[in-house]
Amino acid sequence: MRYFLDTEYNGIGGALLSLALVPDDGEELYLTLRTDEPIVPWVERYVVPYLDTVDPHLVWGRMSRPEAAEALERYLRHDDRITIIVDWPEDIAKFCELMITGPGDMVEIRDVTFRLLPLSNFSTAVNSRVPHNALHDARALRDHYRSLE
Repeated sequence: MRYFLDTEYNGIGGALLSLALVPDDGEELYLTLRTDEPIVPWVERYVVPYLDTVDPHLVWGRMSRPEAAEALERYLRHDDRITIIVDWPEDIAKFCELMITGPGDMVEIRDVTFRLLPLSNFSTAVNSRVPHNALHDARALRDHYRSLE
């Protein structure tokens, strides 16, 4: 199964704030996470106001990291081969960090392949219905990728 991933986080290297996986078809995943770290001013202005601007049935509320990791595992556990397409390397890093649940422990997600598509002539934020919202940005990435096929 192929998924398009986008994340929002508290500045470069900061805490994960939201994660979206949009499949070619089927149910989407959108998670928002709590953080105790002070929010970076740019993120406060351009990301935080849009965290909850998605379909109400997709918002599970602000989760802890363990709750989000468990939700991610439940969402992907039925797929044996997963391809995740991103346009920015930190999205992969944030996804992988979320998979780690403790020292030597991780969620049970099998056979994941990441595909990084640096798109110098495309911006998910510019083409997204709600810029800097992970779900809308992941949908924009999916739609753009499909237009290239």
